This record gives sequence, C-alpha cells and structure tokens, in this order.
Amino acid sequence: MTIRSIRPCLTFAERAEEAIDFYVSLFENSRVIDKVRSEGGPVPKGQLLHATFVLDGQEYTAIDGGPSFNFTDGFSLVASCETQAEIDRLWGALTSAGGEPGRCGWLKDRFGVSWQVIPIQLGELLTNHEGGDTQAAMEAMLKMNKLDIAALERAYRGTPAGAGR
Repeated sequence: MTIRSIRPCLTFAERAEEAIDFYVSLFENSRVIDKVRSEGGPVPKGQLLHATFVLDGQEYTAIDGGPSFNFTDGFSLVASCETQAEIDRLWGALTSAGGEPGRCGWLKDRFGVSWQVIPIQLGELLTNHEGGDTQAAMEAMLKMNKLDIAALERAYRGTPAGAGR
C-alpha cells in the first residue's frame, strides 16, 4: 500500500474559509489549492465543504463541520520564527480581532485554533546544559506570554536584565 500523504485536517464549526484565507496571508510559501462548496446536505448550500491549502510548505485540509466541532489545546500549530520581529508580527496578527494570548508562546487565534509562536533557538536554550543555564531559560519562559528571544538568551547566559543592550 502506498500512502500519498498524511496531513492535518482542521475542522471548524464555521468560518473555515475565512481562517484559511487569513492563515495563507500570514506565511510565505502558502496558498490555497482548492475550495469545494456544499451543494446542500451536511453543510448548508454554498458553505465551504472542503479545502486544501498550504502553510509554509505544509499541506492542510479544512472543513466547516458545524457547531459540534471545537478546537482544544491538545492540538496546536507551531510557528518557529528566526527573529523577534517575526514573533511580534505573528503574535500580533494571530491575537488580533478576538484572539487570546496565552503563556509560554501559546495563543488562541480568533477561530479558536491554538498556536505556539516560538523562536527557532528555543529547543537549544531549554535543553543544551553545556552551553548555558537551561533552568534559568525555562524560568524566564514560564513568566512570558509572547516569547522574548533576547530575554531568553540573557537568562540562558546568566546575563542580568538590561545588560548587553
């Protein structure tokens, strides 16, 4: 048996099309592949029945499933960012218009989808005991909502806040 692909399917109660268009606008290397509208049946006529889209090279499927579908924090999308400016941009966009900031880089967007907006170096700062103080980096992260790369790196290096600016 050959499997063509495995991809996440986001099932929205409603507004899947709005969410897809918003997500595609935020990330490079992103596009809508197709959208199929309902002719009636389980989803009202004209509403999005199924869509395939790509976010930063990863393919996803989305549908409007009706009011019995809700997202949980058990599933999140992780955006690994190279710069603080990128973290700030995504955090601002994803928490706008009804999104909710969370702790440690987590947030919920206005559609109820959980995201982790993190710096690419977070794994190193939290696990490389040889290079610095991972516990201090973890403690710093636990106090943050939106992650601050410079503050995490200062904690990791044992540099007091305000030093090295």
